[in-house]
Amino acid sequence: MKAERYGLLGEHLGHSYSPKIHAMLAPYSYELFEKAPEEVESFILNGDWKGLNVTIPYKKTVIPYCTVLSERAARIGAVNTLVRTKDGGIFGDNTDAYGFEKLIGSNAIEIRDKKCLIFGSGGASAMAVEVLKSLGAQDVTVISRRGENNYDNLGLHSDAEVLVNTTPLGMFPKNGEQAADLMLFPKAEAVIDVVYNPDRTALLLQAESLGIKHCNGLYMLVAQAKRSSELFTGEDIPDERIGEISDRLRKEALNIVLTGMPGCGKSTVAKLLSEKLSRPLIEADALIEEKAGMSIPEIFASLGEEGFRRLETEVLAEQGKRSGAVISTGGGCVTRRENYPLLHQNAAIVWIKRDLSLLPKDGRPLSLKNDLGKMYEKRKPCYERFADIVINNDGEPEAAARKILEALK
Repeated sequence: MKAERYGLLGEHLGHSYSPKIHAMLAPYSYELFEKAPEEVESFILNGDWKGLNVTIPYKKTVIPYCTVLSERAARIGAVNTLVRTKDGGIFGDNTDAYGFEKLIGSNAIEIRDKKCLIFGSGGASAMAVEVLKSLGAQDVTVISRRGENNYDNLGLHSDAEVLVNTTPLGMFPKNGEQAADLMLFPKAEAVIDVVYNPDRTALLLQAESLGIKHCNGLYMLVAQAKRSSELFTGEDIPDERIGEISDRLRKEALNIVLTGMPGCGKSTVAKLLSEKLSRPLIEADALIEEKAGMSIPEIFASLGEEGFRRLETEVLAEQGKRSGAVISTGGGCVTRRENYPLLHQNAAIVWIKRDLSLLPKDGRPLSLKNDLGKMYEKRKPCYERFADIVINNDGEPEAAARKILEALK
């Protein structure tokens, strides 16, 4: 008897979290089925599968092959879950809607009687419109590139209270892009971004800085997978599993970024964390040297501190996009405000403190020519502003690494 096959159907699936999520939900094999457009019909009708999730660009493509559609999928006009029925038919549902509703509820975002604005007009947008209306939104407006409501007349909707991004803007690897400036919406109470990589898109970073309630799409992704799994197997899964799996995935994906004064032990502690967690180790200073083709002292001698800082920001912009790495930064990276979102977008930032008397100066241009006490007092507010976690490293590096691991739990 053949094993029942489940999986994800799409065109480009290299960065999908779905296999990992389904492995934590149920004991079945979950595969990635990458298919070109001309292969989809044959795979749907003749492929050896029992249940499928469907992602871009096939959420509308698969509808004609469904013998039965859920009411919600029919209203939305998009399907992301297919299940073979006992009579050989195909049932199509939209579990994204279930996931989006769960995301709103888990973050206690009030929708009833609110004016909601949705950026994007694709399949995810139609799903969001359906859910927001079902939750009693007073008004739901879709912003598209063309049409009556577009990005050139956002001022018409400055009274929007709930903002939802359903576009891929800001998604890895195009980090930093965002659909709109939140300063245009002074009444905004909540911002939802269905993107989940990076953890904090540019839109969510701005919401955070403005003190607006905000969330990404990871919880939604796990919730829709949970509902899909229930449809696949007919077995109920407790809602608590959504939060448990979301938290685990987020912790695994977040970088661990180490900051602190030159000589505080960042490199040593980073190496220990990398080994303990089996994570890639990134040394920012080493990458700066590689980029410049010269050593740190030579960079300072040739380009000055300003030139070095520019190179540093370029390196952090690239490395900050990563997921699941340990990143050791230079002691002065915190002095440039623009470095904060580059690191914070996908990381827990750790400030390693060490007594100034224990800091070595050899090979560190700024430490050699400056008073460490004055340097520290100048940088201290910057370290505080960047830090999510603060630990002391006056003792053994192993102890510092243990403290960081405990704090991350």
